[in-house]
Amino acid sequence: MFSRVTKGHEDAGPASGLPAGDWSPYGRLGDATRAYFLHPDVALAAIGGVLGRRRIRGFTLERVVDLTESGASVWQEAAVCDGRRLILWHSEEVADPGAPGGTVLDSSVQVLPLSEVRHVGMRTLVGRDGAGSRTRRGVYVVVTTGTVQEMAALPPEEGGPGAARFRPEAFRFSKSLDDGGPGQIDRLLAFGELLGRLVPSGH
Repeated sequence: MFSRVTKGHEDAGPASGLPAGDWSPYGRLGDATRAYFLHPDVALAAIGGVLGRRRIRGFTLERVVDLTESGASVWQEAAVCDGRRLILWHSEEVADPGAPGGTVLDSSVQVLPLSEVRHVGMRTLVGRDGAGSRTRRGVYVVVTTGTVQEMAALPPEEGGPGAARFRPEAFRFSKSLDDGGPGQIDRLLAFGELLGRLVPSGH
């Protein structure tokens, strides 16, 4: 996921009212979101509003479900690349006592020019299947920008007076056999490779 670092939740299916389909076989964003998201119309409207007529070069999708006594709260996110920009959309249900049902859908979109990307990193976990053949068991992709997200002062013994450690803005994506399966692992790896090819050199 690009906004949450850890996953301590369940990627639920029909029991929570979510589509159970695997999005990885679908090459078109609309088909993939309708097979996977609880609110595909909201996602497509938000992404389409900034995408315009530009062609989608690649995308990856994620959803996480928090199961509580009051029901399922769904975090959904999409990362879309049109060749020049990384378009990041996510939504989650937040409490609103004044709204029917007690919740509202918080939908947001962020547009990042690829010229702002400073680093694309990919880590792949390779194991063996039941037949002994090598297979990918997981993939992690991280995209960092030149924007400072966090700054922390260093102890005097580490850097002297006024020294600080800067942490750049980072977007993290991950898939595994338990979270998404082999098809989504392959799609995320292909998405990371696409970003790696498209990021301008010479920063």
